[in-house]
Amino acid sequence: MSEQELRSQIAEKEDEITRVEEDASKKEASAEKEIEADFDDKIDDTKSKLEVGEVDLKEATEKSKDWTKKMNKLNVEVSSLKKKLDNLIKGKAKALNKKLDDILKEKRNKIKSYEADIKAFRKKLEKLEAEALKKRVSE
Repeated sequence: MSEQELRSQIAEKEDEITRVEEDASKKEASAEKEIEADFDDKIDDTKSKLEVGEVDLKEATEKSKDWTKKMNKLNVEVSSLKKKLDNLIKGKAKALNKKLDDILKEKRNKIKSYEADIKAFRKKLEKLEAEALKKRVSE
């Protein structure tokens, strides 16, 4: 392999690293949007239901005896909605972290492979340069 070919291959691998990094950046941005799309509507809907439930619970408490049955029902509903909201918020964070970790692992693996190729090409280039230097010295 000639020096120029090795330099060209090094440049190609460096370009690949740049493409991998750009692709990972795009994936990170889309991962956040994707996770938000999956969870934000559910979270907002659940928050709205929770707020309504909390207001109704307060009214039921004020009207006490007449509203005891409704109050008990709303207590269960509000508790369930709080748990659901907590689970959705935790699920969103967990899903995003997993997605970002997967992207990072993929990026690291690709870069590691390209860097190994670059190292091998550089060794070949150094060997060719040393041989060329020996040739020049012997002439």
